[in-house]
Amino acid sequence: MHNTSGLTSSLTWAFEQNDDKITLRLTGALSRKTLLPLWEQRYSFLSTDKIAHQQLIWELADLTRIDSAGFALLSDLIHHCQKQAHTQIIQNPPEQFLTLADLFGLSKWINPFLQHSGKN
Repeated sequence: MHNTSGLTSSLTWAFEQNDDKITLRLTGALSRKTLLPLWEQRYSFLSTDKIAHQQLIWELADLTRIDSAGFALLSDLIHHCQKQAHTQIIQNPPEQFLTLADLFGLSKWINPFLQHSGKN
């Protein structure tokens, strides 16, 4: 096991809008230590007028780590957007995300949003 804390100790996100879909790409570690800026800026990219009637894609391929606090925040954001977005897709969720969904008993709620790049 090697320490990559320098590479995984930050979180960045990009908001891309194309026609009728919006992609929110999360990169890095979504954890208790990194989530505050995302939480504080959530309304700047998830306001009703920005996502109403849009397909919202959560691109998680570049998440290097997610802990229970990060999972709770992401779940809260997805739940918040459920009433506003036309549809939501979670693309390329890391295994940690799926494990946390299972541990919290939220797999049945999360599964309809999931889109994997490989099998399934």
